[in-house]
Amino acid sequence: MPRIVSSLFRVSCGGQRLARNSTTALLLCSSLVAWATETPLAQAFATAWAHQPEAQSATARREALRAAQDGARRWTPEPPVLETSVSSDRPWRRQGAQSLDIGVAVPLWLPGQRQRSQALADAEAVALESQQRAAQWHLAATLREAWWAWQQARLNLATARDQLDNHQRLATDVRRRVAAGELARADQHQAEGAVAAAQAAVAQAQAELSQRVVPLQGLLGTPPDPALEVQPEPLPETPAADPEGPPALPEDHPALAPWRDQARAAEQAAALIDTESRANPELTVGLQSDRGTRGERYDQRLVLGVRWPFGTGSRHVARQHAAQAEAQQAWAQLEQARLRLLAEREASAQRLAAARAQLAASQTRQQLAQELRSFVEKAFKLGESDLPTRLRAEAESAEATRQHARSRIELAAALSAWRQALGLLPQ
Repeated sequence: MPRIVSSLFRVSCGGQRLARNSTTALLLCSSLVAWATETPLAQAFATAWAHQPEAQSATARREALRAAQDGARRWTPEPPVLETSVSSDRPWRRQGAQSLDIGVAVPLWLPGQRQRSQALADAEAVALESQQRAAQWHLAATLREAWWAWQQARLNLATARDQLDNHQRLATDVRRRVAAGELARADQHQAEGAVAAAQAAVAQAQAELSQRVVPLQGLLGTPPDPALEVQPEPLPETPAADPEGPPALPEDHPALAPWRDQARAAEQAAALIDTESRANPELTVGLQSDRGTRGERYDQRLVLGVRWPFGTGSRHVARQHAAQAEAQQAWAQLEQARLRLLAEREASAQRLAAARAQLAASQTRQQLAQELRSFVEKAFKLGESDLPTRLRAEAESAEATRQHARSRIELAAALSAWRQALGLLPQ
């Protein structure tokens, strides 16, 4: 990995002649130098995730599932019930006949119901965690897109400001030479026109940056720090991280695991419903005490009873088919998600390869354009070149710088898209 990082850094920043005090230079050359530390994108992701409803409700959902797991491990499916009754002939005959019944009804597990209830509770706990990871993965996709669009807008503004500074210096030099009689007033008009065009480009870049901040502010809760560096994510180190290798998806991919775990939970639910063809039976243990007339001793008897409900019939069959249908749908969704992710993985790999080639080409173009600009600038100061040639050299250098900036951000965005396809969160 250090060798790859070093080569990328040489392609991106090595061999450039950057303008002195150039904001663009400072932004661009800070892009690939801190791979081992947590990137600002990862910090932004942590902030954005803390604002998500899934994150805020995660603790309560885990507590609910933990309570369900504890309930499935109890000795009875429901708490015991205390039953009491008193009968007397006081309202009618008034001979002192009285009866007191006290008992406890204990619900009983159906055969296999307890084990399958535990399996369902465990499966639902696993499904919850995979759903949390899937929510994080979807948030990462939204954040990455908004993040690199914002970074691209920042670099566009920086390059526009650098170009404005260059045109203003050139216009100042032209005015001085026009006053000295070395250049015509038409040259001054061309130089002032170039300044006006650069000012318009700066205003447009500022407007674009303001628009790109809005999605990030909605995710983070506050506007992002404009002083953040353009720092790409590290190269993934997973076995499936070779863009040129055969397509492969990890089994725990955040986009696949929820469907798989949901299908398994639905299968456990269907298995549990299969055992619940009737309501839970009840064991009743009680004490009965009664007397026939006033003055007689109470007779006490121990009462044991079992209540065994009949089957639920069509209602049970409907629940079972519904659970089976949910499981089948989840497995089908899993296969569709797998095919879609394979296509996205291939597309992201091609995008990453194209971004690397584009960055290398833009690096060469920028270097040549800056050398040509330097040659023309010297010739113009010596009076060996005219102003239109100087302006064309400035425009070519500015365009090459902008393209190189876009290529740098595109490489970082392509790397993020590649990590997204692999199911990796911002790092």
